[in-house]
Amino acid sequence: MSDKLYMQRALDLARIGSGYTSPNPMVGCVIVHEGQIIGEGWHRQYGAPHAEVNAVASVEDKSLLPKSRVYVTLEPCSHYGKTPPCADLLISHGIKDVVICNTDPNPVVAGRGIKKLFEAGAQVKVGILEEEGLELNKRFFTFHAQKRPYIILKWAETADGFVAGPNCEQVQISGKLAQRLVHKWRSEEQAIMVGTRTAIFDNPRLNTRLWSGKNPLRIVIDRQLQLPEQAHLFDKSQPTVVYNYKKQDQEHENLRYVLMNEQEPLLRQMMQDLYQHQILSVMVEGGTYLLNSLLEESLWDEANVFKSAEKMLGEGIKAPIMAHQFLHTSQTLGSDVLFHYKKIVSSSI
Repeated sequence: MSDKLYMQRALDLARIGSGYTSPNPMVGCVIVHEGQIIGEGWHRQYGAPHAEVNAVASVEDKSLLPKSRVYVTLEPCSHYGKTPPCADLLISHGIKDVVICNTDPNPVVAGRGIKKLFEAGAQVKVGILEEEGLELNKRFFTFHAQKRPYIILKWAETADGFVAGPNCEQVQISGKLAQRLVHKWRSEEQAIMVGTRTAIFDNPRLNTRLWSGKNPLRIVIDRQLQLPEQAHLFDKSQPTVVYNYKKQDQEHENLRYVLMNEQEPLLRQMMQDLYQHQILSVMVEGGTYLLNSLLEESLWDEANVFKSAEKMLGEGIKAPIMAHQFLHTSQTLGSDVLFHYKKIVSSSI
C-alpha cells in the first residue's frame, strides 16, 4: 500500500505540468526515507529540469539519498537531450532503490534507464499504478505507439442533433460553463484543428482567452486557400499551420503553409507531418465534415460532445453520430449535458 500511496503522490505532482511539458511526458518524483517524504518534484515545462532533478534538489540532507527509495512515474531517461540523463543523476547520488510506474516508450530510452540502474546495483520495481500512469500520459504513449498525435474530437449540438443552422449559420449552442471548460481544454493540448468551412463561417480565434493558460498551435485545413487574409487564424498572434494543395511556405511570423499531395489521403499526410513536428495532441473543433472524416478513418481517441437540453433548430447541419458503445461518462453542466467518449482504454495503448 505504501508504494501505491507514494506513487499516487508522484502522479498527482506530474499532473501539475499538464499543458506545459509536451512533447515530453508529464513526470512526477517522490523521495522517501524511513516513511517520510524528504523530496519531491515534477517536470514543470519542456526544456526545464526533469522531475528527478527537481526532487533531488529539494532534499535538504543529501546524505540520506543512498538510504532512500525514489518513486518516479516514468522510467528515468538515459540519454542527453535538453537535460542530462536522470538515471545517471540517481546513480551519482548512490540511490539503490527505485520504484517506477511506467517504462518509457520513446526508442531513445525504452528500458535503457532501467538497465543503467540495474547495472549500478540498484533495486528497481516497475509497474506500480501502471494503468493510472498510462492514462496520465496517454498522449505520450499514443504518440510513440501509433506514430501520430492523440486526437480529441469536440463539438456542441442542439437537443435535436444540429451543430449549425442552414447554410452553416453560426448558432451559440453551449452555455458559458461549457465555453470556459473548452478553453481550459485548449490550454492542455498542443494543437487545435478546424476545417475550412468552420474557419470561414465561424472565424474562430482558437485561443484561451476564457482561461489562464498557454495558447495552442492552430491548425486549419484550407485545400484551395479560400480563407480571407483578414481571418482571425492569420493574425499571427500564435503559431498557425495551414494544410493545403497550393503552396509550401516555411514558418514566417507564426504562420506556416504545408503543401499536401492531392493523390494521397490528406488526413494521413497531416498525421505524419504532425508526428514529425512532435505534436503529441490535437483537439479538433469542427466542422462536421472533418469530424466525420476522422471518425470514419478511426483517427480519434476521445470525443467530448456538449448536447443542449433546451436549444432546438429543426434544420441545419447535422452533428456527427457517435456509437453508444464508446460512451465513457456523462455529466450535466448548466443547461448542457457533456458526453465523453473513448475509443480505447489505457491498457490497450
